[in-house]
Amino acid sequence: MLDLSQYKIILASNSPRRKELLTGLDIPYQIKTLPDIDESYPIELQGEDIATYIAKEKANAYLDKLADDTLLITADTIVLLEGKVYGKPVDEAHAKQMLHDLSGKIHQVITGVCITTKQKQKAFAVSSEVRFATLDSDEIDYYVTKYKPLDKAGAYGVQEWIGYIAVEYISGSYFNIMGLPIQRLYRELKKF
Repeated sequence: MLDLSQYKIILASNSPRRKELLTGLDIPYQIKTLPDIDESYPIELQGEDIATYIAKEKANAYLDKLADDTLLITADTIVLLEGKVYGKPVDEAHAKQMLHDLSGKIHQVITGVCITTKQKQKAFAVSSEVRFATLDSDEIDYYVTKYKPLDKAGAYGVQEWIGYIAVEYISGSYFNIMGLPIQRLYRELKKF
């Protein structure tokens, strides 16, 4: 059992998936978000370093607003295919292109998480590997039109229709692919 009663916990995310996952830990928390947090990163960063960097930058945007008894959780998820980073698509055409790129291939889903108080900060990243079946254009069009995955890295939600038909194989945390590696977060909160 996790006892964080000395903290007011804030999840700084609008993601319904992250909210669902954190709720599963049975700890009380609030959601607070700031508008327009910069999610860019230095071009020389790669893989896990990108997701961790963005999660830290999100946390740093809140630092001057944190009370002494507040614990903040921030996260960022990216998809990595053959060295190319896939964040959130800008529109439906971009989402369809991302899914065409992922079709029939193996990619990594990386989530960076940052736990922050006024006194300390701990950041980490978790990577999972996903193999997609080959998708045809009709399947991609249907998914993007019906599910509107514009708020998801790589333009897909593993817990949605596309995950049912496309995901052939996962190595690593399923919850990480949803957007929050909850088992690792639990362990890090226990140590924190």
